[in-house]
Amino acid sequence: MVTLAGLYTMRIAAGSAATGIAFSPWLLVFSMFLFCSLAIIKRQAELIDQFGVQKVIPGRAYVAADLPVLRAMAVASGQAAVLVLALYVNSLAASQLYAAPEVLWIACVVLFYWLSRMEVLTERGFMHDDPIVFAARDRISLAAAALVLVIAALAVKGW
Repeated sequence: MVTLAGLYTMRIAAGSAATGIAFSPWLLVFSMFLFCSLAIIKRQAELIDQFGVQKVIPGRAYVAADLPVLRAMAVASGQAAVLVLALYVNSLAASQLYAAPEVLWIACVVLFYWLSRMEVLTERGFMHDDPIVFAARDRISLAAAALVLVIAALAVKGW
């Protein structure tokens, strides 16, 4: 899970290098926690689908008994991503980039809600796909993403 999150984060760094657009260390730390949370949610969903079957999922070293730890890790990683975003909102980097960085606090709330909702839906057995695929088909997730884009635009323009 950490490896997967690291590889996705490396893709951000590679994209930055390929385009010549400088990346922020804040973005890398945030993405590492966010991608780790989503990877854990995916593993959790696989186990919930197999719940009651005390066998190892082919290609995975997880069993149903791992669910409590995976739940805690998914929530902790997701909330760490929210914390990194909150710390960024108060950073000098954000105040230099955004005309109204305080507007980004709303994005923290939206991200907190979305990640919490993803975890609850996974726990209820509704997560049958990769969390990103699920989010791309889920109206509430799409609305949350659109809201974050509007929030970012408002922060850039100064509210």
